[in-house]
Amino acid sequence: MERDTRRTFLKQMSVGIAAIGAPAVSQAQSSGRGGEGHASSRKRGGKGLPEGWRALRKLDAHHHVGLRAESSSEGNEVENLIEAADALGIERLFCSRPVSGGVMADIEVVRESNNAVLAAMKRYPARIAGYCFVQPGNGRAALEEMDRCLDAGMMGVKLYNQFKYNDPVVFPVAEKCIDRRIPFLGHSAFLTDARTLALQPKTSHALDFCALSRRYPELMLILGHINGGGDWEWAIKGLRECVNVFVDTSGTVLEDQTIECCVRHLGHQRIVFGTDGAMEGCVGKILSADLTESQREDICWRNFQRILDRRAP
Repeated sequence: MERDTRRTFLKQMSVGIAAIGAPAVSQAQSSGRGGEGHASSRKRGGKGLPEGWRALRKLDAHHHVGLRAESSSEGNEVENLIEAADALGIERLFCSRPVSGGVMADIEVVRESNNAVLAAMKRYPARIAGYCFVQPGNGRAALEEMDRCLDAGMMGVKLYNQFKYNDPVVFPVAEKCIDRRIPFLGHSAFLTDARTLALQPKTSHALDFCALSRRYPELMLILGHINGGGDWEWAIKGLRECVNVFVDTSGTVLEDQTIECCVRHLGHQRIVFGTDGAMEGCVGKILSADLTESQREDICWRNFQRILDRRAP
C-alpha cells in the first residue's frame, strides 16, 4: 500500500509543476516584456508549460542521498529518488551526503557519508554520480579522502558550512580540485537572523565565494542553492564581477523572477540546474521562467556538461 501511494504521488507531480509554472508564465505573457524570452513564452500559449517539458534533458547538479552504506534498507531511499527523477524527466543526479551543521566531524564519519554515496552510485551507475564531501579541518586526511573518492569514480567535491571558503584551511582542497580538474560545490546562504548566525557562523555567502574565486580563477566553483537561504537577489548581484563562479538553481524558496534575475546579472551560461532535494519546485521554476528554448537547455544540462567535460580523464 505504501509503495502504491508513493507511485500515485509521483504520477501527480506534473499537476503540481503546472500549478507552479502557470502563474509565472502568465505574468511574463501579460507584462509586455520584449526580446527572445517573451517570444518563447508567447509561443507556448496559455498552457503554462513548454511542450515536451519532461523530455527536456536535465542534469541535477546538486542533490543528496541520505542512506547509510550498511543500512538494510539501502535500496528503498535511492529507489524513491530514482522514481521521482523519472517522474520529472531528470536524467542524472549528482549527489553528496554532507555532515550538516557547523560542527567538525571526525574523518571516519566523513568516510561513512561518502561510502553511502558510493553505495548509491553502485546501485544506479547510470543515474547517480557522486561529490566527495570533505571537511578541510581534517587536514591531510581530507585530501586523502578526496583521492579515495575520486579514484572510486566520484566527479567533484562538496563542502558544507564548517569553514568559510576564504579561510586558508580551505585552500589545499581548492588546489586539489584544480589539480584533478573537478568542480567544487559549496553550501551557501546570506544569513541575517542572529539565532541562525550563532548556530552557523561560518556559512559562506556570495562574497566569500568571490574571494576564493579571485585567489583561484581556474577553480570550477559552484555556489549552491541560490534560493537556499537569505537574500538571493543580494547574492546574485554580489557575484556579478566574479565571472568564474557558477550558481545552481536549487533551494526551497520559490519566489518569482529568481531565474530571470540570475540571467540578467550573470548571464545564462553561469547557471546550472539543481534541486537540492526540492525536485518538483525546482523543475517548476525553470519551466516557468521567461527563457528562450536555448537558454533553458543550457541551464538544464549544457552548462553543467561543459563543467564535466573539463575534468581530467
